[in-house]
Amino acid sequence: MPSPRDFEARVATYVVYAVQGLSFASLLVQVANLQARHGIDDGTLTLLLLIVPVFAGVGSVAAGAFAARHGSRPLLRLAQPVVAAAVALAGLAPNVPLLIPALLVFGIAVGAVDAGMNMQGVAVERRYGIQVLNGFHCVWSFLSMLAALWASLAAGLPLPVTVAAPMVLAVAGSLWAGRNLFGKEEEKPDSEVSPIGGSFPWRPLIPLCLAMAFLYVGDAAVSNFNTVLMKNVLHASAEVIPLAYAAYQAATLGVRLGGDFAARAYGPAAIVRIGGVLATLGFLGVVLAPNAVLGIVAFGLTGMGLAVVAPQSFSAAGRLDPAGTGVAIARVNLFNYVGFIVGAALVGGIADATDFRVAFAAPLVLAAAIIVLAPAFQPRAAATA
Repeated sequence: MPSPRDFEARVATYVVYAVQGLSFASLLVQVANLQARHGIDDGTLTLLLLIVPVFAGVGSVAAGAFAARHGSRPLLRLAQPVVAAAVALAGLAPNVPLLIPALLVFGIAVGAVDAGMNMQGVAVERRYGIQVLNGFHCVWSFLSMLAALWASLAAGLPLPVTVAAPMVLAVAGSLWAGRNLFGKEEEKPDSEVSPIGGSFPWRPLIPLCLAMAFLYVGDAAVSNFNTVLMKNVLHASAEVIPLAYAAYQAATLGVRLGGDFAARAYGPAAIVRIGGVLATLGFLGVVLAPNAVLGIVAFGLTGMGLAVVAPQSFSAAGRLDPAGTGVAIARVNLFNYVGFIVGAALVGGIADATDFRVAFAAPLVLAAAIIVLAPAFQPRAAATA
């Protein structure tokens, strides 16, 4: 039975996810504006965008080692305010040489926070004994959507103001939540189990890692290039451009609101399979969209499909790590950035050689591959039964 302390940590974890969603989206919805402000061509933009996932992968790996020794709470208390500060600095940067170090710091800190917050989420799920990770990712999506809507409403303000204003809330939220998260001993299960053979095996994680990578190829395509496609291909106005990402996050939010209930009722494998189908149809819509309105609808459908994959990946990784070391979660989270790197390079490279409609066909194919990987998400006990 969850205790008041478990509830306190659950609320704090909601805040951590909320702050991360707000911070991440506040930067990504400004990609087209940053490109225009600094006069960056599409090829250079792709290289700059690769900085974030490359260094986020470094941050995630370091977070796994740090959390295994000290727990994820001190990691989050340190790294999450740094994320907010880096977002504000990226908006304030007057030129590309100063933008690059802001993106580098942002990447490392984002990787650490992504790993740490999912460690906390799995710990809460373990203490409650039911699926709750979709709820945390739902809050992430909600704040990401609000960040996109804020960018639309503040389109006439100076870019540094638009980017930095939400980060005041982000810093305040992260400082409050850090005190109430689970400590190292609280993250562990009541009866500790040693990993097989004294080290954690890679083999059962491979399907989860691949699904996570394919998901984030698609997410990278949407997050990095939705504004560019809306502006340059579908000729949307400045007020309409952020609505594509808002629709993506709103659809993600809607699905995640019921994701935990659906997973309990039908099983993780079924909802991941359905998600793969919807994401494939969504990317097909992006490729074929004739105008901005239908482009926004297609991005929303894509969000519906991809919404369940990340929380179910972390939940499945947590079940494969009964000792609660966080190693499995950090490894699966690493493929978040592998996918983001591949997505940014693949979609950006194809777009540079052809156009963005052709480029969005790549995540379409990989979204379809998630359908094939879905059986790996079913709990072993249930699959055996």
